[in-house]
Amino acid sequence: MTATAPPASRPTRWRRIRRSPLTHLVLAVVLLALVQAFVIKPFQVPSESMSPTLQTGDRLLASRIAYAVSDPGVGDVSVFARPESWGPRPERGVLRTAVGWVGDIVGFGPSNQDALVKRIIGVPGSTVRCCSTEGHVEVDGQSLDEDYVVHDLPFTPGVSDCTTTPQSPRCFGPVTVPDGEYLVLGDNRANSADSVIGCRGTLPTTAECARFVPRADIIGKVVTVVWPFDRARIFTDGG
Repeated sequence: MTATAPPASRPTRWRRIRRSPLTHLVLAVVLLALVQAFVIKPFQVPSESMSPTLQTGDRLLASRIAYAVSDPGVGDVSVFARPESWGPRPERGVLRTAVGWVGDIVGFGPSNQDALVKRIIGVPGSTVRCCSTEGHVEVDGQSLDEDYVVHDLPFTPGVSDCTTTPQSPRCFGPVTVPDGEYLVLGDNRANSADSVIGCRGTLPTTAECARFVPRADIIGKVVTVVWPFDRARIFTDGG
């Protein structure tokens, strides 16, 4: 008598689901979303305010982990969600919102998150002013060495500085940063809508003219530029 082969067992429903390309796609999207939510997130530079350090359209990666283990520090180039005090966020239609939702998940394409990129200059409790006699920004009385600033506002000691009338447009402060908030400036000081855009040239004695970034709005620390390739770089301390 010839033995017959046992009938091939049919895959169970769970096995079919696990082998499905759609399941693999969903898991990949979920994993990508988790990485962006907790580890590292790509962004596109929206303006020239950080030029020449960052140019409009540069694609960069911001580390969320960096600020999970330590607080933002002076000199960090950081990505943050536009605070409400910085003006209204752009209105978007249903289709644009849907496309942005996909972009926020996969990290490419349009985004619904109105994110900005600036350099942290003042941390909670510090006092920031400009300028020293040489035209430098000072934090708690110490001048910053900002070799990354190429396009600054005009300042000529004895001719147009913080003691002349009119004052140099570079001047502002002293401004004391409130608890839980940060003062940020663009590297392109001559063209940057940053924390002190409403303070320059007035030398206020209060922080009422300044607009700060709450800690909760800071998304991550810029660690690298990945596109375009000819501008790719890794950021060290101070950018």
